[in-house]
Amino acid sequence: MIRRRIRRAVPLCVLSAGLLAGLLPCATSVAHAQTGPEQTGPEQTGHAQTGTGPARPERGPSGDEVAQGPGLPTGHLRTDASLSDVAGLSDKDVWAVGQQEAWDFWRNRGVITHWNGSSWGEVPIRGDATGAGHLRSVAAASPGEVWAVGDGHDGLPYLAKGSIDGFDRVSVPRLRTGDWLGGIAASNGRVAAVGSRDGRVFLLSSGGAGKGTVWKTGQGPGGALYGVALAGKSDGWAVGDSGDGPLAMRLAGGGWKRADLPRIKGGFLRDVYAESRKRAVAIGGVYRDGKISPLVLDWDGRRWKRAKPPERHAELYGVTGDGEGVFWISGYDPARPAEGFLLRYDGDRWTRPRGQTSGADRKVRLQAVTHVGELTMAVGHMLDGRDGKERYTDLVERFGPPHALAAR
Repeated sequence: MIRRRIRRAVPLCVLSAGLLAGLLPCATSVAHAQTGPEQTGPEQTGHAQTGTGPARPERGPSGDEVAQGPGLPTGHLRTDASLSDVAGLSDKDVWAVGQQEAWDFWRNRGVITHWNGSSWGEVPIRGDATGAGHLRSVAAASPGEVWAVGDGHDGLPYLAKGSIDGFDRVSVPRLRTGDWLGGIAASNGRVAAVGSRDGRVFLLSSGGAGKGTVWKTGQGPGGALYGVALAGKSDGWAVGDSGDGPLAMRLAGGGWKRADLPRIKGGFLRDVYAESRKRAVAIGGVYRDGKISPLVLDWDGRRWKRAKPPERHAELYGVTGDGEGVFWISGYDPARPAEGFLLRYDGDRWTRPRGQTSGADRKVRLQAVTHVGELTMAVGHMLDGRDGKERYTDLVERFGPPHALAAR
């Protein structure tokens, strides 16, 4: 829910757009530059939604998962807002993070917002004079323990902890200028954040009696990590790319070790969901010849195998699951840019519970997704070019059985 040397060619216009928007970590991030919400390459332009009515969502195997309707903003964020990640504890306790004033690189402001089952409300970060920039990831261990990571305006990574009553910045002496954090996961026994340091993967963790106060850091091979998931206090996955292909690190016991993955030139991983020690799904893409194709890897407890999603050119951003073998993947479909794009995967069958479209000239990117109870909620942004100026609007799409959606 993506900082080293550039090893693959990146269009200059893509990097420039990302830096201006404050949505990229830095100009050397190939995977982020090619998959982030700010991409405006030729493969994402010139596509119009056919027809004027709403798209007809495909239903899952149970035949009951449908889209809520056109995606809606949270209603509390200012101009040029985007949501980067979402985490839910229940259908009445959902957290999302992102930023607003995204086009102002120096004044963009990190946002933490909460869904209580009927409305969204922004939750403040207390007593912080420097302020958060782009917040990229959120994790909820319990209602009283929610974590967020991103950028600080003081040049350090930003780490915050809180609840519905407010958040406080967490000081980690081991962090230094130039470090970058892109993903965070939390359980009752551990919190782990991942990113990059000096061109190598970087891992930050805390657990046990000193959870949140005593921190350990570690570095791995060259590359960067963008997503992390915990299956327990001593088991989990972190994913990213090495610059040449996808990269995964596994937490087993007390340490992280690099895992064997299929060799996929130009591949990268953006997010991972760990259902258990024996099941996980990681998603990302393969960048080749200026185009991106989706990449899905499935862990069966022994090895990672490549799955084959139905779309050939969709961009995949986030993944979640229900703990019972069903996974949801959010992203962007350049062939139908005005619709929210979601895939449902049960290990054998793929379905597409798409969001509906308003018929407007817009691009909808769903950056992350969570599943709680009967509700699947995806967040991101809508990008439109009214009046010749591109604008971001934070966006939430909800999917689920008709009775669950009608009640809200």
